[in-house]
Amino acid sequence: MGTTYLVRHGQASFGAADYDQLSPLGVEQCRRLGHYWRERGVVFDAVLCGTLRRQQQTVAAIAEGLGQPLTPLLWPGLNEYDSEALVRAVHPGPLPGTDDADGFKLHFRLLRDALLAWMAGRATPAGLPTHADWLAGARAALDHISSHHADAVVLVASSGGPIANLVGQLLGASPDAVVELNLRIRNSAITELACSQRGHRLLSFNHLPHLDGPGDSARITYT
Repeated sequence: MGTTYLVRHGQASFGAADYDQLSPLGVEQCRRLGHYWRERGVVFDAVLCGTLRRQQQTVAAIAEGLGQPLTPLLWPGLNEYDSEALVRAVHPGPLPGTDDADGFKLHFRLLRDALLAWMAGRATPAGLPTHADWLAGARAALDHISSHHADAVVLVASSGGPIANLVGQLLGASPDAVVELNLRIRNSAITELACSQRGHRLLSFNHLPHLDGPGDSARITYT
């Protein structure tokens, strides 16, 4: 039996003109995760990663802390959904700003509504496939691991949406529960799965063992 580690990317540049890159804190989070694994002698037999810049930067920072070169298989199905397109599908007016607490809360309230509408087939965000087709792309990554690396230790660098939806599918969770999982995943958090040729089973979710030291609470982020 193998182990698959799903890792959400480190803190990205939320609110900036270009969200799709790690912040300095995001790089540190992932470096510390790599160092945590290095101290425990973890060696990865395979690495899968979405094609987004923040996901690839996550692998690079983990590799730096791990002291091992990591060459990922790029897998577009592990990419995050387009949150702006989702929100626009349910809120056609001007989008709320996120530079204050009220705007931040409104953004995520709209995102929650949009995710549920997309999952139910009531919204068709511009540029996005159906939710079922999008999820199939992420699930194909796990199927690939079960087929080719069933007895291996595998790192998967992705985002909150794919990870939450994969966990929800494994658990048979409701759409509301999946959305709650999605909005609770922390940056650089580990979700651990047991792997065999028959598929995957959940062992742990949203774990931050590399950020549990004194003073680390300030390094824990969600966006």
